[in-house]
Amino acid sequence: MKIVNAKVIVCSPGRNFVTIKIETDEGIYGLGDATLNGRELAVATYLEEYLIPCVIDRDPFDTEDIWNYLYRGVYWRRGAVNMTAIGAIDMALWDIKGKALGVPVYKLIGGKSRHKLLAYTHAQGMDIDETIEKVSETINKGFKAIRVQSGVPGIEKIYGIAKDGGAYEPAIKGNKPDEELWSTEKYLNYLPDLFKRVRKEFGEDIHLLHDAHHRLTSIETARLGKSLEPYHLFWLEDTVAAENQQNFELIRQHTTTPLAVGEIFNTIFDCQHLITRQLIDYIRMTIAHGGGLTPMLKIANLAGLYGVRTGCHGPSDLSPINLGACLHFGTAINNFGIQEYMGYVPETKEVFDFKHQFDEGHFYPSEEPGLGVDMDFDKAKKYRYERAFLPINRLEDGTLYHW
Repeated sequence: MKIVNAKVIVCSPGRNFVTIKIETDEGIYGLGDATLNGRELAVATYLEEYLIPCVIDRDPFDTEDIWNYLYRGVYWRRGAVNMTAIGAIDMALWDIKGKALGVPVYKLIGGKSRHKLLAYTHAQGMDIDETIEKVSETINKGFKAIRVQSGVPGIEKIYGIAKDGGAYEPAIKGNKPDEELWSTEKYLNYLPDLFKRVRKEFGEDIHLLHDAHHRLTSIETARLGKSLEPYHLFWLEDTVAAENQQNFELIRQHTTTPLAVGEIFNTIFDCQHLITRQLIDYIRMTIAHGGGLTPMLKIANLAGLYGVRTGCHGPSDLSPINLGACLHFGTAINNFGIQEYMGYVPETKEVFDFKHQFDEGHFYPSEEPGLGVDMDFDKAKKYRYERAFLPINRLEDGTLYHW
């Protein structure tokens, strides 16, 4: 079997997605998610101009050699654009292998370690009362794990809270990013009251998660984690800008609240220190941005040695193809923790055919050959790409800060 063609599809069924379709001489094709929110065309161009020519005439079963060829051969290693492009190709090749052998991908990477996968979704409101209502609605949908976010008095716009009260979709279409304001002190003073109220209303059995979105210093994180200990969160996510992995050494000294990080990581070197020093409890890298299934399996193996579990990033700004790959990955590895799931708008569901079943807060992996996700290429043409940006964030005095 040989790769004879590959094409990139850029479309916007509800939001922007980049998909690679790799075709073989035996009529089998594989799909990979190449979406990098807010920088979609950078990945599409990189694939078309540089990576696709390198895989034509290759055997799609040679995933290990092809991955190293694309990673080591470029010389300019790592980086979000590079690793997302490599990840999309790797994902598509595993899809081809599964289809060619007539088995779901999870059977090729370890088999079934579990029969269902715990998922969490988001519940958020403009204030605590509205957030409580959203949490109640989410529990009634069957979710057992919920990421809880709330607006903060005195902060007009805040991460995680949709302007219209709907599902949170941060990318704003236009010619430049939207701007938000931030006050760490207001946030730190308010957040413990939110979780105190949630536990009072819903008891101890629901798993609660929270995302600080890189807004804190290490000592501020220590304060927050300690203040939230009475409410035993499932995890506290992305509290600091994790380029400096030593931040977590200070945090660990002060709180027992479980820590998750890594949705913007893209190689094992971003998390090696955090894992081997047992400074985190969950690694959040996802298949698309982590370079594909080939390297993510190695990261999971390393993490498993140190008791670190996975919690793959899974927002609706990545396509169902990536989610499908994450579910196969989570089914096969021993140290799966939880899978993020925000759901998809009707337009996305019109374009992508997703075979995996979801019920009562859990995913059940598809037995379809390959990744279990297909695409209607004709319908995708109806939804043209529109440039969109993630917001930027400033402190109240105007200083550019972490979004």
